[in-house]
Amino acid sequence: MSTDLITQLGEIVGPRFVSGEAEERYLYSMDQGTMPPSEPDAVAMPANTEEVQKIVQLANKLKVPIVPMGAGLVLSGLTRALRGGIILDMKRMNHVIEVNPHSRYAVVEGGASQGMLKAYLKKHHPDLKHSMPDAPPSATLAGNICIHGSGHLSVLGGSHSDMLTGMEVVLPSGEIIRTGSCSVTGEWFGRSPLPDLSGLFLGWSGTTGIVTKLGIKLFPKYKHNDVLIFVSESADRMPDMISKLTSTQVAEDMTPWMTPKPEWARGFLHINIAFGAHTKKELIFKRNLLQASVKNYIDDKVAGFLPLPPPQKERFLKIPSPDLARFADLRKGGGFEYVGAIMGIEHFPEAYRSGLAIAEKYQVAYSLGARIIGAGHCMMFFFAYAFNRADADDIKRASDALEATNEAALKMGGIPWKAELPSQKQIIEKMDPSTFSLMNQIRDMLDSNRIMNPGNWEK
Repeated sequence: MSTDLITQLGEIVGPRFVSGEAEERYLYSMDQGTMPPSEPDAVAMPANTEEVQKIVQLANKLKVPIVPMGAGLVLSGLTRALRGGIILDMKRMNHVIEVNPHSRYAVVEGGASQGMLKAYLKKHHPDLKHSMPDAPPSATLAGNICIHGSGHLSVLGGSHSDMLTGMEVVLPSGEIIRTGSCSVTGEWFGRSPLPDLSGLFLGWSGTTGIVTKLGIKLFPKYKHNDVLIFVSESADRMPDMISKLTSTQVAEDMTPWMTPKPEWARGFLHINIAFGAHTKKELIFKRNLLQASVKNYIDDKVAGFLPLPPPQKERFLKIPSPDLARFADLRKGGGFEYVGAIMGIEHFPEAYRSGLAIAEKYQVAYSLGARIIGAGHCMMFFFAYAFNRADADDIKRASDALEATNEAALKMGGIPWKAELPSQKQIIEKMDPSTFSLMNQIRDMLDSNRIMNPGNWEK
């Protein structure tokens, strides 16, 4: 069947943009995380929505699975072809279609990357920016939105899925639909006041459709930018500190972090607070608000702001942050797990202590931290483990640490983020059975042949 599949895919996308060769199938069988390889039968790179539609129709005809893929950087194996079939690489669909400078949104294709939109805005709309995750610039906007990702404007705007204004999606049946205002007016300003169908494609790991276009909110790009770093040794007081800092509603991003390296950071809990302003006077006003919000902790000498000389401050102002990428290569083997859990701010002390205990138990290189979502409404607490992919024992330690992390997150009331296959099953076990039943009903209705990334969100 593979030869026939390759031939028919080539008739849709052109022979240059389809492959069944062993090398390509191997490269597309895994990501940088701990999940084992799972090879597709073919890889295809469509150029437009119509080609995606034709591939989906072909897959239904042949009963062949499809796995949509952006940059393949999810780190939890969500773009592995668990049951073979077609990896649909969206990289050719990488255009910025529209920027609306007044209603502040951009419309991009499903394979457009974070770096592409950033560069486009810098050239054509230098007074606008979008929320970027701490990921390589090749990470796609659609991929990050669909996994409920977060970025450097998450205090201001929430998760990236909260910044979504609408979608164009090829359904598992091959039908093309739109969600949000673009489904009625052709404009992409928002998802209300219509029934919000975008949720059918957020958090589903590509099991309900293929996003071919989407709208994303943009924000003012400030002329002046600054960062404060609040430092404490008390994990127990972190929830209140975070609550006080977010109550000022002037921060754009807030990222607590804890790491054993460099030495000066060991044992301390840091909160990076990024903010900006149109004028220096406004910037000073915002800085004063932030400092005043935690004055009681400073007066009690249990916390304080870290003095930052200009060269060091520049490092913390870089977007995306280079620190996570540097840590990812710590073990020099191409392996990296960046697992997080969405949870309430009040669970910070428990999440922190659990992370330290897991890292010590499994002897893994670690970095711990969080990104605050909204005005302290919740956080994405992350546990990052670097490992050497050429070392089987190192992989086993990271895998065991990952499983323990997910168990701990669920136990404390969090939900693992961008959950890999074992974690999906852990979540399903805790999930209200009626909720899981409804998920299955929706999938059966949308995807009667179950061709869309099968194996995910299943018992």
